[in-house]
Amino acid sequence: MMPAREEKPVYAGILLAAGKGKRFDPTGRQNKLLQLLPGGDTVVAAAARNLEDATDTVLVVIPPENPQLAAHLRSLGFQTSECSDAASGMAASLVHAVRQARHAQGWIIALGDMPFVRPATIQSLITALREGADIAVPVRNGARGNPVAFSQKHAAALLELTGDTGARSLVRAHPVQEVPVDDQGIFHDVDTPSDLCR
Repeated sequence: MMPAREEKPVYAGILLAAGKGKRFDPTGRQNKLLQLLPGGDTVVAAAARNLEDATDTVLVVIPPENPQLAAHLRSLGFQTSECSDAASGMAASLVHAVRQARHAQGWIIALGDMPFVRPATIQSLITALREGADIAVPVRNGARGNPVAFSQKHAAALLELTGDTGARSLVRAHPVQEVPVDDQGIFHDVDTPSDLCR
């Protein structure tokens, strides 16, 4: 009888892309996630690819009734999932995603409007989880940035989150391993058109 093969732990990349982005365009006509970066990628595609390069699987959470965003991501081969109550706050999208990727050993929670995070930074966070961290954050010059990594230990707490602060309450309440990185991208989100260039 052959021994059972051990399953490799899966670390899932979760990309939160269900926000309205009102600061970028108060009229709502331009979706900041679909704007082009200097390299030719859209904001959301670059953010998703950075996750894809470092994690085992990527799930992009999108708002309901946004066929353009959904079609764009699916055309690039990314798995998307609509969060029907995304408008209630970031926590709703996060809970929705963790439910979809419940099997994972850990999750890298990234933001769709942060396209400049290096895959090596994400990989460093996964390494921290593999080595026993329950929460890991990237740090540059003493300041914490995004994305944030959570181990399976925090699954139940992640699924109970509410409101618009995401998982900050968990980061504040539990031990966090800070992972030093030389990556300015951990601070660089796209809030205005000028943010499209580094």
